Amino acid sequence: MADEVKKGLEGVVVAESALSHIDGDAGKLVYRGYTIEDLARDASYEEVLYLLWHGNLPNREELESFSESMAEDRAVDNGVMDTVRELAESDSNPMAALRTAVSMLATYDPDDSESDPADREANLRKGRRITAKMPTILAAFTRIRNGDEPVEPRTDLGHAENFLYMLNDEEPDDVLADVFDQALVLHADHGLNASTFSAMVTASTLADLHSAVTSAIGTLSGSLHGGANANVMRMLKEVDDANQDPVEWVQDALDEGRRVAGFGHRVYNVKDPRAKILGEQSEELGEAAGDTKWYEMSVAIEDYIKEEKGLAPNVDFYSASTYYQMGIPIDIYTPIFAVSRVGGWIAHVLEQYDDNRLIRPRAKYIGEEDADFVPLDER
Repeated sequence: MADEVKKGLEGVVVAESALSHIDGDAGKLVYRGYTIEDLARDASYEEVLYLLWHGNLPNREELESFSESMAEDRAVDNGVMDTVRELAESDSNPMAALRTAVSMLATYDPDDSESDPADREANLRKGRRITAKMPTILAAFTRIRNGDEPVEPRTDLGHAENFLYMLNDEEPDDVLADVFDQALVLHADHGLNASTFSAMVTASTLADLHSAVTSAIGTLSGSLHGGANANVMRMLKEVDDANQDPVEWVQDALDEGRRVAGFGHRVYNVKDPRAKILGEQSEELGEAAGDTKWYEMSVAIEDYIKEEKGLAPNVDFYSASTYYQMGIPIDIYTPIFAVSRVGGWIAHVLEQYDDNRLIRPRAKYIGEEDADFVPLDER
């Protein structure tokens, strides 16, 4: 029916895309035909970016050229960095700071004022710069608010490795770099989620790429979208601080009407395939550190919720303990999500520009009809 309302657009197909596909019943996620398991195991984040933006996996020469260009674009203009410093020193929310800084990048982008908003080659250059600079912004913000000076990006490190280097002022070991790179791959794209759709709506007006990404960051900041992994880690720490059996803690929380973070998904009816991979990484990091309590706690909660509620964990559930064991501050988990997902946002915006139609849904009016207008002096 034309007037049927689909709250949250649930089940409504609004676009065609060749980028990613989710089979919620089988627990399957693919990027351009490649399973997430294969990509997480064998492809770097740079390879996945190339795949999403160009439609094919790069050969060695293409990857080297693409990665070198990304690395050369990591530095952030002084004007943007001055604002990042001001926001960090005023203890701004990390997502708000990232959103503000990305919006500012448009002012300094050499293509922004000259190019047609739908110019694909210009957008690929813009997208590369945005993606390269976001980790620099986030690492600088995190260090400045802690009283440390930003660490300049290096061009001889990979995308994931360089972020950890800028964050901690030391090169990560191979295990940490590999785990973080896999996390970026796992979060790079996921169909028409809320932030991706937000970017597409913005782009459909023929607004520029920076505006579309800024819209997406704002959308991701909401607790129903990007904030779940931080909430999972806060929950695990609360369980640990209570020195209570995790299942008993969850039982008490549910009795109190509290929600257990990290479970259920709008699309998946079974366990999120990304959660499986991150669960393995969480266990590996715990074993390397000689303490698997966070992983064991997570497994106990997962088993209980699955048995009692029939719910499976989503990607946020195990990304929480994975990031925590890497020494990453809890309140930048969602910005890290953005640092990865920007690759998917840009890919979907490119698709939107290639076959653009203004996204303009309608609402079913349920207000008053035929109201009699009363002049101001008679009200």
